[in-house]
Amino acid sequence: MTKRKSLGQHFLNSARIARDIVNNAEISQDDTVYEVGTGLGVLTPLLCENSKRVISIDADKKLFESAQSNLSHIKNLTLQFGDGFKKNNKFSVFVSNLPYSKSRLAVEWLAQTPFSHGVITVQQEFAQKLLSANAPERRAVGVIANHTLEITKIFEIGRKNFDPIPSVDSVLLKIRKKTNAEKTLVQTINRIFSYRRKTIRNIFKQFGRETTTDRRLDDLTNEEIVDLAREIIKE
Repeated sequence: MTKRKSLGQHFLNSARIARDIVNNAEISQDDTVYEVGTGLGVLTPLLCENSKRVISIDADKKLFESAQSNLSHIKNLTLQFGDGFKKNNKFSVFVSNLPYSKSRLAVEWLAQTPFSHGVITVQQEFAQKLLSANAPERRAVGVIANHTLEITKIFEIGRKNFDPIPSVDSVLLKIRKKTNAEKTLVQTINRIFSYRRKTIRNIFKQFGRETTTDRRLDDLTNEEIVDLAREIIKE
């Protein structure tokens, strides 16, 4: 299991917390649940209890094969092998214990993907990036996330509830989809933040555009930054 630590993947080992996570996912009998990261299958059977269907995917071949051996008897469960963020599965509820190395990618993918709601477990440092209202601490992923998702902190999960034990605690976040963002918008917001120390006037010049304002990113709200990105990509 220790080899997974280098990949930023830590496996939940608490049955109680697993139940709390699933309860907060608000799954109904009409829902198709998409679980990215089957892992050891701690959440998977619980997700199947009240849902219409669960699609659970893992990029680790051994974990996928283990899930096939242990969970294939569950009739409303579909197990898949591969990168969960490169599939075209349709779902209403998203559930994942996101590896730290994949957290930003996952949020950008969720921003572009239609779904209703879900829960994600992220490391505390990443949760702060999503939830910070302090402009100097704001990151592109936080702007993208808050434009497309309603994000609520549910509870903290101590590091000892994972194996191997990570260096920081984790946080369960509830997410609800507000709107979808096109890929070009996500890319433009990321690029804008690569120039965050420049004035808006100089940022526009990086895109071959013009504006008269000398304000800076830290002077803008999240939605003003989104509007700025839309102005840049507008033909």
